[in-house]
Amino acid sequence: MITVSLCMIVKNEERILARCLDSVAGLMNEIIIVDTGSTDATKAIAAKYTDKIYDFAWIGDFAAARNFAFSKANMEYIYSADADEVLDEDNRKAFRQLKETLLPEIDIVQMYYANQLAHGTIYNFDKELRPKLFKRLRTFQWQGAIHEQVGLDPVIYDSEIEICHMPENNHKDRDLAAFVRMTGEGHRLDKRLHNIYAKELFISGEDKDFIAARDFFRHSCQDTERSEEEIKEAACVAARAARLCGDTADFFKYAMKVIACDGCAEICCELGDYYLQRRDIDEAIVWFYNAAYETESILNIHSGGDIPLYGLAKCYRVAGNEAQAEEYERLAREWKA
Repeated sequence: MITVSLCMIVKNEERILARCLDSVAGLMNEIIIVDTGSTDATKAIAAKYTDKIYDFAWIGDFAAARNFAFSKANMEYIYSADADEVLDEDNRKAFRQLKETLLPEIDIVQMYYANQLAHGTIYNFDKELRPKLFKRLRTFQWQGAIHEQVGLDPVIYDSEIEICHMPENNHKDRDLAAFVRMTGEGHRLDKRLHNIYAKELFISGEDKDFIAARDFFRHSCQDTERSEEEIKEAACVAARAARLCGDTADFFKYAMKVIACDGCAEICCELGDYYLQRRDIDEAIVWFYNAAYETESILNIHSGGDIPLYGLAKCYRVAGNEAQAEEYERLAREWKA
């Protein structure tokens, strides 16, 4: 049976920490809690489960905090968890069975992160596989009978274990503020973070968040090292921000960039909103219909579903067609991601 260190970084989690730790009690051979500045009873609660509690001065870097936590681990594998995660009894049993049967060559075990759409900030799927269990020390071996090389790619196992994500609130304000700070300081976001920033804006961002992100994504559209996919998502954000600022020229400039790249549901919704605001109902209907039935979403799955369906309902209500408006409202209510 493998041994496992639980590594967590926490701050002001007194309301939910015990729930998380109770759900993994008995599965972990070691519990390591790294506190990044709690002012509540978080550390006192953690002390009921472990004496391995460390302070880490917050520097605005989650990776640095997690690396510090991992550095304190002593077991064969490290399980990385957040305080808002819960394992139910069925998945506790599956985790215990995994500990008993895991093959030694496995470097990373992925588990399903579930219940995401209920509190989403960057999520378009209710559950997805995520790396959660990591071999602490990897064994490197030579591979190949000729032109041999050291095997560097980790051996990954996709388990059936489901972790229920149960946050008490949405962290979008914290996340978006961090993106504004990073980009304001001149940091260039890699492809992954660029996508997450754009997704979080379209899924949970407010008007002020789009406006704060406007300059960064406008510059991304001019970045010759960005892929077409990145430019497309950047142009969606820039177009929304321009519409909110009343900058019609900029709005169409970036909307057309997306259309030239085969379009997407997000930009069709933007064009639908633009024409609806100007009471050009026939044109608004064209674009909301395209969002709902002719294109795919790239940032927010709702942009290809209930959002344009509700947009169509508004259009038909303004046009005086109440029956059609009610039908699209019904379709919107029944739509499921």
